[in-house]
Amino acid sequence: MNVMIIGGTSGIGLGLARHYLQQGAHVTACGRHPEKLQGLAHQRLTVQPLDIADRDAVRRTISQQAQNGRCGLDLLIVSAGQYADAAAIAQDRNAAIPVLKVNVGGLDHAFGAAAEVMMARGGQLVAIASIAGLQKDYPGGSLYSASKRAAIAICDSYRKALEPFGIAVTTIIPGYVDTARLRELNGGDASRKPYLMKEEEAVRRIAAAIARRDERYVFPWQMHLLVRIFNALPLALKSLRQK
Repeated sequence: MNVMIIGGTSGIGLGLARHYLQQGAHVTACGRHPEKLQGLAHQRLTVQPLDIADRDAVRRTISQQAQNGRCGLDLLIVSAGQYADAAAIAQDRNAAIPVLKVNVGGLDHAFGAAAEVMMARGGQLVAIASIAGLQKDYPGGSLYSASKRAAIAICDSYRKALEPFGIAVTTIIPGYVDTARLRELNGGDASRKPYLMKEEEAVRRIAAAIARRDERYVFPWQMHLLVRIFNALPLALKSLRQK
């Protein structure tokens, strides 16, 4: 199997790259920080610098992968994501733009380019979204949640359009995963996050959902339940939530 992971140089994406290498796949790990993979030398691993917000670069990279006689493209996983909280956006309104360019525009760039090259023989597209994207919009809701709602909607649209071509689309919707990035965003310690899951366990669950070709996989169920309860609250109570 030939796998490309955009956002594959850190976090969940890197964990998935390791998983598929162990499974015997040819893996192309793309990201803005390819130097992070210097210690992961493997004959079936290709490391490619890539910014998913760059439409032309994404199309060129995916096209080159598809034309590679040794590899081709069977599975595309988009794990790249951008986060900015309300405080950061209040200090610098330009901080909102990368969130949209990566989480929304970048996903569409990647899915569109991969769909074109998979038309002939099928394949699978996967996006790592967030359980924040299941929150219904409300006054004062975060841009990050809105961007992940859009990402989930993009997946749903591509799934419907590509089903006749034998291309599956899987949306992964995780809760809090104990990645280096989450710890960085929480002062080095994310242990207070509810139902925090170890990165290795999250990767195992995600890989299983991809293998099953699930349309959606939401986990853990406790966080899913909390989001459903939150969605049912009156707007006045929702507005008290801290971002």
